[in-house]
Amino acid sequence: MAEGWNSDTGEAVYRSRDPVKNLQIRVRLQRVTSVTVFSQQLREQASAQQERGMIELSTFSTQAGSAGGHHDDKEELTVGWQEKLYSQFEMDLFRSESSCQSPLDRQYHAEVLALERAGGRPNRRIFTYTDYDRYTNLQEHNESVLVPGQQPSSLAERMASVRRRRQERRAVEGSLPKSRLITWEPSEEFVKNNHVINTPVQTMHIMGDLGPYGMLGHKDNEVMLCTVRVDSNGVITVQPDFNNKGPYRLQAGLLRQELWQYTLEDVSKSISPEEQEREQRMYKDLYMRHKDYLNRLVGQDFEMPPPGMLRLLVNGEIVSAKGYEYDNLYVHFFFELPENWTSLSSQSLSGVTQTCSTRSEGRENIAYFSYPFSFEAYFRKEDETEDSVPQWPVLYFEVLSLGFWQRYRTEGYGYLVIPPTPGCHNLTCSTWRPVQPATVAELRRFFIGGAPELEDISYARVPGTFKGDRLSRFGFRSETTGSVTFTLHCIQQARAFIDASALKKRRQSVLDQLGGFSKQSTTNNVLEAFLRAQRRMQEARESLPSDLLNTTAPPTSETTA
Repeated sequence: MAEGWNSDTGEAVYRSRDPVKNLQIRVRLQRVTSVTVFSQQLREQASAQQERGMIELSTFSTQAGSAGGHHDDKEELTVGWQEKLYSQFEMDLFRSESSCQSPLDRQYHAEVLALERAGGRPNRRIFTYTDYDRYTNLQEHNESVLVPGQQPSSLAERMASVRRRRQERRAVEGSLPKSRLITWEPSEEFVKNNHVINTPVQTMHIMGDLGPYGMLGHKDNEVMLCTVRVDSNGVITVQPDFNNKGPYRLQAGLLRQELWQYTLEDVSKSISPEEQEREQRMYKDLYMRHKDYLNRLVGQDFEMPPPGMLRLLVNGEIVSAKGYEYDNLYVHFFFELPENWTSLSSQSLSGVTQTCSTRSEGRENIAYFSYPFSFEAYFRKEDETEDSVPQWPVLYFEVLSLGFWQRYRTEGYGYLVIPPTPGCHNLTCSTWRPVQPATVAELRRFFIGGAPELEDISYARVPGTFKGDRLSRFGFRSETTGSVTFTLHCIQQARAFIDASALKKRRQSVLDQLGGFSKQSTTNNVLEAFLRAQRRMQEARESLPSDLLNTTAPPTSETTA
């Protein structure tokens, strides 16, 4: 039988949007003891001996009846949230008005008298302590927040006297101070009262009286069966959890020879389909009203770029760098705006990360920067007859390392073209660095940090100042180094996007919607017209008779004799 016990007495956390008053818990408490088993065996043996005429069954009738078949051995009750079920001790205590010291005690006194006039309490061993009882307050005060054997700290002593139950901070109109909004020198009492997490919590305890027959009502025999806590966010904590494996076990008695078992079951009434549908409609209506309220607060006048202009916002992150020769890496970067791109005067187009040490992951040494940056630019093309293809901004960067003597070395150059499509982009860019064939240059780089550098970092791609047809790098020595990983979140905003969405236009590209670039739009239109004509020709060809299509067959000649 021991294999069926449930030893997991940890708490379980549930979340519910329904009112907590609908919570119903069914508790079954039963005595499972060796005395009961012995009584049943004794009855069986006595019945067998009586049949043989060896013993009278009346000898054991009183003993067996008192030991095995008592009505206090088993009890089952359904307990509601904050439902008060009195124990025998409380019935004896509140029967006398002289023991009442508070309005709650006098209320209990009236309820106890009403129960006695109605014939007694409906429960015997199972009872409850609600959130307002003194037992709940003492239980919260006595809960230890430390490991057994440790001395309580000053914070633990202060937290032990803090009650987080039914303490909602409601802002009272006109109660905010007009001056001294910031307390520069807070006192100890101020810190104690204002630096405590304050979440209203209500508690309920389901108890059991495991005393022997005829001796109910002793505090020493009270055992906690279940604790239920509910906070203002709809989080329900049950300890122990509802039974899903087997009953829980309790041992009682002077020598712990009495064995009890109990089960907890959630029997809350489930919502009907009609009520559930009505609740969903109510929540939907509530959310729509809240959405309209927020829209009225924010308004519809969002900041929009002028007509014919594209606004580009990039929220990026330099994630990591790997594969470099030395440690203590940092990245210097800047943005280059092509023709027809502009930015605000307050916009910073360059930046530098912090110095980061590398860590070994497999065969690679990786430096994690996690450096965020933001970039905003505007695009407008004035001349639509220009044949050049519009270009997007370019991010140039160089990776450097810091030596022991605070001398830096160039580890690599690279570039990244901002993606033309909005959304999230994870990009890894390889880098290279210039080298000199002499050994002295590598020795200088190793000991004192000197290394060849580019005078213009944009030489990593094609410099924006270059106006020729071909850029020759003949004789330029370089070597591949590591790579840098970027994460870019690109946002594009234009009035043309809203107009196209309203008219349900089909767009080929971002630039095509801005009203310009006639050449690109005309090319797309010609290609689409050609495809439509080709489909119509194919359909017409399939509808013709087969003898008209077979124009390549040789003509037949008729001869007459």
